[in-house]
Amino acid sequence: MPNFSLDDEIFERAAQQFPTPFHLYDEAGLRARARRLNAAFAWCPDFREYFAVKALPNPAILRILKEEGCGLDCSSSTELTLAKACGFSGEEVILSANAMPPEEFAQARALGAYINLDDLSDIELLRTHGGIPECVCLRYNPGGSFSIGNTIMGNPGEAKYGFTLDQLKEGLRILKAQGVTAFGLHAFLSSNTTDSAYFPQLAEQLMTLGKELAAENGLRFTFVDLSGGIGIPYRPEEKETDIEAVGDGVRRVYEKIFPEGGVGIKTELGRWMTGPVGWLATHAVHEKKIYRDYIGVDASAVNLMRPAMYGAYHHITVCGKRDLPADHVYDVTGSLCENNDKFAWERPLPEIRLGDLLVIHDTGAHGSAMGYNYNGRLRGAEVLHTAEDGFRLIRRAETAADYFATLDVDPAYSTISPGR
Repeated sequence: MPNFSLDDEIFERAAQQFPTPFHLYDEAGLRARARRLNAAFAWCPDFREYFAVKALPNPAILRILKEEGCGLDCSSSTELTLAKACGFSGEEVILSANAMPPEEFAQARALGAYINLDDLSDIELLRTHGGIPECVCLRYNPGGSFSIGNTIMGNPGEAKYGFTLDQLKEGLRILKAQGVTAFGLHAFLSSNTTDSAYFPQLAEQLMTLGKELAAENGLRFTFVDLSGGIGIPYRPEEKETDIEAVGDGVRRVYEKIFPEGGVGIKTELGRWMTGPVGWLATHAVHEKKIYRDYIGVDASAVNLMRPAMYGAYHHITVCGKRDLPADHVYDVTGSLCENNDKFAWERPLPEIRLGDLLVIHDTGAHGSAMGYNYNGRLRGAEVLHTAEDGFRLIRRAETAADYFATLDVDPAYSTISPGR
């Protein structure tokens, strides 16, 4: 079913207070998802969710997640700086390396973060930029395709990430010689899957491999990092991931391989955590009828790139018209000079009139975060619907001054005032 966890009245109230377009996030929904995930893995004493900052890098969201016991998965200097500013440090942070500048290793080490290495060459970079800690995580890429039953869930052999098995073995030998006594294993083999068998099958691979590598190298295997990949039902006909079944499936694998316990579990969920608790609110501002019927809105791919970039489906509703028949067919478009700047293609919807408030669903992950400024369009605000049923501006909308800020080397642009 479409995500109707908030009533239309909430979006209408927000749109009276904040100009569209804006992303709205629901605090109560976010806390409920964090608690649901923690409950699903409560059987593991050393479990922690490390929210993937790239999905929604907003301090207000990160602080809520910290209150719910989550850590952060960071992939850049800026994300590490954001983590520190929000009070995260030490084992609350994981840095996932990915062809990164060496100084980011030093920044992560200064923060006391876990380091998740992506390549053999990272070992020397880490040694010379912050030093090698006693416990290091390594990202594994098994190659080929990853299947559940007869269904291919992902193609890690085509991905740029991770160590091969032979490289893992060599890397652990090098790391042990550098003083490492313990290690973790990480892998990301499928994206946006709602199949509850994904995490258990991935866990079995990593736990089995980790136990073997620990015995071969005389090292302690301390945790598996199942990363992300658990998806959400973007389409009305799709089913939600049964996170309780996921947790129970991982438990059964864990108890089979590690009946004595002692191995931690980490996850790095971005989409599952925040995707369903975010919406993009936008007004219909233009109507055009040529070979198709078009509704132009005041949002564009600047505010939500996924449909333009991937052809991704996001459900759309019209406030006040949820119960009306979807007897009109529209392309819902933005204003960019790109024909892929659309939120929907030939989508059945109720009749839309200029001024109607449209709600684009499930934009809480990889929505605002992927924004850009093509055509000089400015990114919109981010608003928190608080647990007390109020609203709080947690990121203001961009202004022309923001757009020109990096041109402060040119006197013609250095004096532009906000809003102009």
